[in-house]
Amino acid sequence: MFRAFPLRTTKEDVLKEMRRWVIMTFGLFINAFAWTAFLIPSKIIGGGLSGISTLIYYMTDIPVGVVYLIINILLVFIAIRILGASFGVKTIFSVLVLGGFLSLLQGLIHEPLVDDIFLSAVLGGLLAGAGIGIVFNQGGSTGGTDIFAMIINKYRNISPGRIILYFDIIIISSSYFVFDSVERLVYGFVTMAIVAWAIDMIMAGNRQSTQIFIFSKYYEEISKELNEHINRGMTLLDAQGWYSREPGKIVLVVTRKHEMPHVLRIIKSIDPDAFISVASVMGTYGKGFENIRG
Repeated sequence: MFRAFPLRTTKEDVLKEMRRWVIMTFGLFINAFAWTAFLIPSKIIGGGLSGISTLIYYMTDIPVGVVYLIINILLVFIAIRILGASFGVKTIFSVLVLGGFLSLLQGLIHEPLVDDIFLSAVLGGLLAGAGIGIVFNQGGSTGGTDIFAMIINKYRNISPGRIILYFDIIIISSSYFVFDSVERLVYGFVTMAIVAWAIDMIMAGNRQSTQIFIFSKYYEEISKELNEHINRGMTLLDAQGWYSREPGKIVLVVTRKHEMPHVLRIIKSIDPDAFISVASVMGTYGKGFENIRG
């Protein structure tokens, strides 16, 4: 039987969950602002369900937010069935909030914030992609083609940005039949590429790991402190100095990139003369990191 939350919930767990919802809301606002302030008034069709909604808006005058909500109601059930109830709750929340933001902001913003259409494509793409990436990092979805991207990413190590890019090619190509403009079509593809890049950058930044080798005679104290304060496991490697021929130990620890400054502070407080080697890691799989998919 599915249980969305543990039986015992601490205050820290509640605050952490609230923080995730607030961050998701912020990401949704950024995405809606990108569309209503740059893309929609400039007649640039980016991609995804927002792009489809924009096409329908220019054909029927039905507000983008309304079309977005109607289509997403059906797609949400797919997310609930395949990705789980907790994902479905966040998807429903995201769809309602984003649809509300789109309707509200489109009613307030009637002209693009910049006159240059290329600049609108770049700024709109960056903000739209950043907003989606923020929502993805919190385990949610903005609906539409994002649902399909998250489903595939659940089982395969394929970047969500790349998946969305493939879906968007057909959507953006359709804009030619609405605006009869090759220029608008090109700007749509520029936006699509920037959105995909921004999503990957946001998500990669959250998942980046570092591999740290620590050479110190105080390896026991360092290992104990690191285990206690950053909750990461470590590996001790046997070593021997080339010049001194004295045996020693090397501490190997893999952490998230944002944890590295804390690790360095702990090492410095114990052994300021420690020799440290830090390297970026392409991917880290296992307990505390990513699951192997495929």
